[in-house]
Amino acid sequence: MTAASRIPPSRRAIEAMIRVDQAGEYGAKHIYAGQLAVMGDRSPAARQIAGMAAQEDRHLAWFDREMTRRGVRPTLLQPFWRAAGHALGAVTAAMGPEAAMACTVAVETEIDRHYGEQLDTLGDREPELAAAVAEFRAEEQEHHDTALAAGAENAHGYPLLAGAIRAGCRLAIGLSKRI
Repeated sequence: MTAASRIPPSRRAIEAMIRVDQAGEYGAKHIYAGQLAVMGDRSPAARQIAGMAAQEDRHLAWFDREMTRRGVRPTLLQPFWRAAGHALGAVTAAMGPEAAMACTVAVETEIDRHYGEQLDTLGDREPELAAAVAEFRAEEQEHHDTALAAGAENAHGYPLLAGAIRAGCRLAIGLSKRI
């Protein structure tokens, strides 16, 4: 058990977790929407993306319900995340299927790290929230693995592209916790 898991997370910390997780799922929904808007629905990559998007929609719905149940306000940056997510999705899809998948790998790498930190903080408290985060983390890892298998690392400029997207994700996580 880590030191962080021995101290019960405050209500404010729980609210920040839910707010940032909802914002992340909201952003992911719009990344995939941007990719599908460019790719259409006929390619194998588009079918994979559509499947991942359906899971993100389910995750988002869960966090939306949890926000309502607990009275948690959404991030004030939500309109920005919608536009930024859609633009990121459209740009990476326009670069090609491998770049679209590179985007997924980068995002899911940061989400896995982020969800892992949350699970460490939650410990055995907030079992319903922890169970949802653990379930969604496993599905996000499946997205990561699917995208790798689909050739994400073959995208032109993969290290730079993935690094930039990961940095953007870390920034979005930090901002959405607070704003």
